[in-house]
Amino acid sequence: MRSRSRSMFAVVSTTVLLALASVPGLAQSPAASGAPAITPDGLYQRVLDNGTIRVSIELNYAPYSFQNPDGSYGGFNVDVATEIARRLGVDVAFEIPSFDLVVAGSWADRWDMSVGSVTITEERKKVLDFTQAYAFNPAQMAATTASGITTLDGLAGQVVCVGAATTYQQWLEGTLTLVDAPPAATPPAGATAFPLTTDQDCAQSVQSGRSDFTGWLSSADTVEAALAAGTPMVLVGDPVFYESLGVAFDNSVPDNDSLVAAVDRIIGEMRADGTLLTISEAWFGGKDRVTGS
Repeated sequence: MRSRSRSMFAVVSTTVLLALASVPGLAQSPAASGAPAITPDGLYQRVLDNGTIRVSIELNYAPYSFQNPDGSYGGFNVDVATEIARRLGVDVAFEIPSFDLVVAGSWADRWDMSVGSVTITEERKKVLDFTQAYAFNPAQMAATTASGITTLDGLAGQVVCVGAATTYQQWLEGTLTLVDAPPAATPPAGATAFPLTTDQDCAQSVQSGRSDFTGWLSSADTVEAALAAGTPMVLVGDPVFYESLGVAFDNSVPDNDSLVAAVDRIIGEMRADGTLLTISEAWFGGKDRVTGS
């Protein structure tokens, strides 16, 4: 079942990128849009000189990002990053660090930016610079069908699987500080986090018969895709919080300002010209995950 889903995702990715390339006027220059030019310097100039921007993504987080059987990458984040690179006038090279390394900052020049579903939080802004949000993600709880749990309160005192160092783990542990987001729900009393390397590892653990946990918290789209692929779990209640995802940069790099500004502008242009919405609808079953509506 998982291979069939990955093949379908690969077709979606190719179709979206071809469609975007065929639409005239999507990548307006600053002059054409009336905006003042951003002068490349520092990291931005190095990216232009190299002809490639190195972008970190997660390897196992469909439909946001994943690896196809042929070794290529696909997903919403992959298409967004590829379009950003196209508008910068460079190629894109994907790097696959663990998520905890991304949100810790101090990347040691291993990649230039992350389009890896990094939620903008007050804590992360201490070590990362962010663009405006490029997507808005609902966090959805699920429970194993074997547990019989169907309500959020039913997860009180239970173990909930999450991706390590994610906002899902922070929410369960009471340390989440979202930026520009509505108030989060209250976690089930006494529920504890069971972190695995990626969110999808939670679903794959349930599929393999493991019973270390009864709940799973992740992106609503990731959860729904896993359930559609046969993971024996059920959705539990409404989303427990909504989060803003930004393109992230290592703020220990002292000369990244012009690149952050350029990518921020591109995100705004992609929202205004409909590119972000086109990518969102392709990957999320027609859903708008990019306007915050």
